[in-house]
Amino acid sequence: MSKTKVLIAGAGPTGLTLALWLTRLGVPVRIFDKAAAPGETSRALAVQARTLEFHRQIGIVDDVLAAGVRLERLTVHTPAGVAARLPLSDFGRGISPYSFAFALPQDVHERLLITHLERAGVEVERGTELVAFEDKDETVIAALSKDGRTETVSAAYLAGCDGARSTVRHGLNIGFPGGTYEQAFYVADVRGIGEVTHNGMDVTISAYGFAIAMPVRQLGSLRLIGIVPKAHEADETITFEAIRADIERDTGIKVEEVNWFSTYRVHHRVAERFRAGRVFLVGDAGHIHSPAGGQGMNTGMGDAVNLAWKLAAVVQGRADPRLLDSYEPERIAFARKLIESTDTAFRFITSRSRLIGLFRRYLMPKIMTIALHTSFGSRFFFGVISQAAIQYRAGPISSGTAGKVSGGDRLPYVPTASCDNFEPLRSLDWQVHVYGEVNCDFRGMIAPSGIPIHAFAWTDAAGKTGLQRDAAYLVRPDGHVALASPVQEAAAFQRYLAGLGIRPRTAERAPYRVPGTMHSLA
Repeated sequence: MSKTKVLIAGAGPTGLTLALWLTRLGVPVRIFDKAAAPGETSRALAVQARTLEFHRQIGIVDDVLAAGVRLERLTVHTPAGVAARLPLSDFGRGISPYSFAFALPQDVHERLLITHLERAGVEVERGTELVAFEDKDETVIAALSKDGRTETVSAAYLAGCDGARSTVRHGLNIGFPGGTYEQAFYVADVRGIGEVTHNGMDVTISAYGFAIAMPVRQLGSLRLIGIVPKAHEADETITFEAIRADIERDTGIKVEEVNWFSTYRVHHRVAERFRAGRVFLVGDAGHIHSPAGGQGMNTGMGDAVNLAWKLAAVVQGRADPRLLDSYEPERIAFARKLIESTDTAFRFITSRSRLIGLFRRYLMPKIMTIALHTSFGSRFFFGVISQAAIQYRAGPISSGTAGKVSGGDRLPYVPTASCDNFEPLRSLDWQVHVYGEVNCDFRGMIAPSGIPIHAFAWTDAAGKTGLQRDAAYLVRPDGHVALASPVQEAAAFQRYLAGLGIRPRTAERAPYRVPGTMHSLA
């Protein structure tokens, strides 16, 4: 019987992210996928700032940025002409080092993750299918089928990253409640001509719906997305040619070549549970929702990061197994909240109500213009879209408040004279941050824990993020604050660490760096 620490079913962006993070953290994994090869279509495009921050932690962000397109402007069209031009190139200034909108085709993204995983010595096992599994005693026994042969694998944990039709979820008999939106959508990758915003996104809003045109690849391909005309919704097979006239009218693009075309209906579902014993649901296996805001793939990758550092700590004996109990409440709460928000947005932008259509066409562009040209509006919009506003305040391992920052919040981003306060997060380890002066007694009492204290000079920029001067923040390996204390009281930190049996990683497990690569803040 083959043994491994973590068995990962599914090699999409979620499974690959989980495998890469666990590998960087020194945990042996096996990752497999029933598909014979990675996908070859662009599918998900948006890569949010929070995902780029996670990529920076494991040293791959420069490769990702080099492969994609920074979106500088959102142009809103109505049948009457251009209604608004909204800035996207730096609308998250001061919130993240990646303050821009960014697009990268999913197939390219996956291949980048695979390349880095292979460099770390892990290959995806292709054409391999999970046929059965059992959570037994202190291990998970799984049967894998490939080329007509079955292999039995023993693993400490199993992660189901195997998509909306998850074999793992079905095997656990976990419900997947939700529904399907009535409208059918088209998506196409094309080459064509028309008035397209350079390095931007064009959205056409009409009284009956919307259409989007945006760059897919650096070579000039365009992604077109929109609602299938009502007259064709019931067609058994919807072809591009059947709705070409509608697509070209709505997007303003005269299509010369179609590289990929598909139609689909959007589902919105959240699994009843994300965990059963030693088995976890991650990504689309646990939640699917509308494409509004480009959140799906990024949410799955966020699940993977949340689970990875916790699994690594438990597997390596650096934390009590109770740490894993925090995965489900933290991520399922966000998934449910995301379903609610994207559902509301999606129903609004797809409604065929004449009144809502008129609002969409005439008032919405004006409201968006006002909002995104104000500091508060642009920061709020960026925080929601970029996933930088995700917080786990109600989670079981979040504690305390100092200034406006509470346990569970993402650590606020603070540029410094030499770099920024996110640079230490590359250690993928627990750490304490102080913005101001560190008390010598506090430093001395924390030292035996092996957890480093990073002291940053107090600046106005730090104050504007909500951090409190001279307060102490215990930061998790994923960059979220675990404990926020307005005073440097070592006993509170010692109690927190002891409660979860937390110990830092050893010095031998230094953060991975790509040889010969400069890690810019881009």
